[in-house]
Amino acid sequence: MSYVESLRVFTRVVELGSITAGGRDLRLTPAVASKRIKELETHLGVRLFNRTTRSLSPTEVGKVFYDEARKVLEAMEAAETRVATFSDTPRGTIRVTAPLGVGRRLIAPLVPEFVRAFPETRVQMRLSDRKVDLLADGLDVAFFIGTPGDSNMKLRKIMDCDRVLCAAPEYLARHGTPRTPDDLLSPDCSCLLLRYPRSPEYFWVLQTESGTRKLDVAGKFDADDGDVLTEWALRGHGIANKPRFDVAEHLETGALVEVLPDTPPAPSIFGCLYPHKKLLDPKLRRFVDFVVDRCAPLASGKA
Repeated sequence: MSYVESLRVFTRVVELGSITAGGRDLRLTPAVASKRIKELETHLGVRLFNRTTRSLSPTEVGKVFYDEARKVLEAMEAAETRVATFSDTPRGTIRVTAPLGVGRRLIAPLVPEFVRAFPETRVQMRLSDRKVDLLADGLDVAFFIGTPGDSNMKLRKIMDCDRVLCAAPEYLARHGTPRTPDDLLSPDCSCLLLRYPRSPEYFWVLQTESGTRKLDVAGKFDADDGDVLTEWALRGHGIANKPRFDVAEHLETGALVEVLPDTPPAPSIFGCLYPHKKLLDPKLRRFVDFVVDRCAPLASGKA
């Protein structure tokens, strides 16, 4: 299997653009990843990468070998999946991504339980509030909160996830409590925004008596980490738009107060995406079922 592992290292190095990143993705040190690449080049008798002090890129031979190596790895994965369906026993590595808050609060606590139930599996988590590419990043399933864009992935909806506008009492005492959605557009109102390149949240959508309303809100604070927004809200820096489960504890203690409860944000979809070719993979099917069964009551606040 060492040759196969070397192929895996080689393909991830090509895809991620560095030996360090490729090794890290496979839980290998840079030294071990580099050794695997050198062993592969020695075995093939060719140089697979052009190396400089600042960059690493595949040679022409490396590009050709990458295409064929991907076919080999995909064929092996397909063969293992077909064999696994006969026993329906989950085994192997499951690569999962999720937003930071969802991953930390809902999914990560379930991983040890799943692995105990299915000891032949391993779970690797990649948490980020940014949009990811499942295929390019070598991931099996992506959990999300929001509205997924057009995709050729299989979508499984878990539930509608209620959202809430909230702020610290200290902030509301200084700036006043908004009484209508229009108050959120005031220059004196500080909205805390989850933003990053290609971020979907450049406006807030509220539910009003006349239907949904989009508000082009603004503020002096934005971040690409939802937990940072919660921390800013707790410190009295503004109003945050958060999934209710994500701030339920702070609402219960009074550290945060719900704002505009009669015109709350529109709910988001809580669900997951995975490639259609993964549908028959027992480990992925079991993992998704396992997480869905346990996440629904947690996300709804009924657990």
